[in-house]
Amino acid sequence: MNCFVGVDVGTTNIKALAMPSDLSQILAHASAPVTTIHPEPGYAEQDPAEIWAAFVKVIAEVSREVTEGGHVITHVAFCTAMHSLLPMAADGSSIGNAILWSDNRADAQASALRTTQADLGKAIYTQTGTPLHPMIPLCKLAWLREHDPRLLRRTAHFGSIKEFLWHKLTGEFEIDFSIATATGLFNESKRDWSQQAMDYAGVRVDQLSTPVPTTHQRPYQPRPETAGTGLTAGISLVIGASDGCLANLGAGAIKAGTATLTIGTSGAIRQTVQKPLRDDQGRLFCYFLDEGYYVVGGPTNNGGNVLEWVSEKLAQQDTETVLTEAATIDPGSDGLLFLPYLQGERAPLWDASVRGAYLHVDWQHTRAHFIRASLEGVLFNLLSINELLTRHTGPARVIHANGGFAQSTLWVQMLADIAGIPVRLNASNESGSMGAILLTMKATGVVKTLDEAAERVAFGNTFQPDLDRHTIYRTEFKKWQKALGKL
Repeated sequence: MNCFVGVDVGTTNIKALAMPSDLSQILAHASAPVTTIHPEPGYAEQDPAEIWAAFVKVIAEVSREVTEGGHVITHVAFCTAMHSLLPMAADGSSIGNAILWSDNRADAQASALRTTQADLGKAIYTQTGTPLHPMIPLCKLAWLREHDPRLLRRTAHFGSIKEFLWHKLTGEFEIDFSIATATGLFNESKRDWSQQAMDYAGVRVDQLSTPVPTTHQRPYQPRPETAGTGLTAGISLVIGASDGCLANLGAGAIKAGTATLTIGTSGAIRQTVQKPLRDDQGRLFCYFLDEGYYVVGGPTNNGGNVLEWVSEKLAQQDTETVLTEAATIDPGSDGLLFLPYLQGERAPLWDASVRGAYLHVDWQHTRAHFIRASLEGVLFNLLSINELLTRHTGPARVIHANGGFAQSTLWVQMLADIAGIPVRLNASNESGSMGAILLTMKATGVVKTLDEAAERVAFGNTFQPDLDRHTIYRTEFKKWQKALGKL
């Protein structure tokens, strides 16, 4: 049986999933962790050598399982995290670590584009659809221009982690339109690099990759540096798209009225629209998925990392114990509110310096109250992003939920109760890898449109909102919004 492989290169793990084109079964699955380095406060980096080693391990394991099952890999497609920046030599080798989306060193540059250089910032946002924040490569490059001009000069090529892997496998510097629209350097309407953004960042067009559609393919030709992958010559490599866009596709959230909410380490809420969309205050992203499909929404820095913090630093218990304790408290945490900004924030505030707080702390509040309020605070923040989003897209009738939090029945039911609409889980929680496989189906002609591909997504449980709990949460959410306005 022939099969497609979707590779999801995330910030925490690299995962791969192999399925036949009819999506009838999972033929192989593998995962390997990657480490984030924090050399200074506010910095977040990864070693590209470790990323490559993890990728080789994962793809080799999937290749072995597929072969042992008597199947054949015909296509491998890529889903990767956005906003990374990696300096490379002319031969594609790295000359430093990759700077990640969570790195805040370029806060001053992002702030300047929103204040003292607001006209330039607005023009760049209008062209690119990328909110101005230290996460984006545009601001990272501007930081290098000011703080490490020597590195800027001696770097032959700047790219993302995906471009690094793609060059390893193909020998080509190419970037898909989806990852490109997340750089802050790409003129989405012209499908090319923005000269205005490049001038600000201090880079030349020859230092950037050639933009290509998300369905772009190249045949794999083994080379000595790719030994160990288990891939055979002639396999078609599909460049794919970004994790946020493919999470929407992999969750089957393509049509109007369907939102996707993802909570992993961070989080996001998104909808798919047919035309590019811009928020007049630059608070929403709009990234390219395929012709006629754009993913619009807002990301949060504070998702599963809040649960991790509560478990390790506050409760000093394992996650399962912490969630069980949270379930003992009534919705609304008896008035205790939590602003979940442990690591600054992207949407809706776009302020890397903001920090979190517990509010209305009372004698009656126990550790369990603090835990539940933390979980509620993450969802209140995502709901505030959703309210901004629906002003542009119209209301969502259902939320498709994925990411690590989807494994918690408590947290998912809490989402349904807070949002007041049904929440559906996918049969597979690997939405990024699944999205890459669905995009491959479009690229190879198995389906004609992404709508047709999304119809093949299988679902698990649906959580219905409890209207009494929703009423409580609406009251608490208004209090939360009022507190947020005082920041």
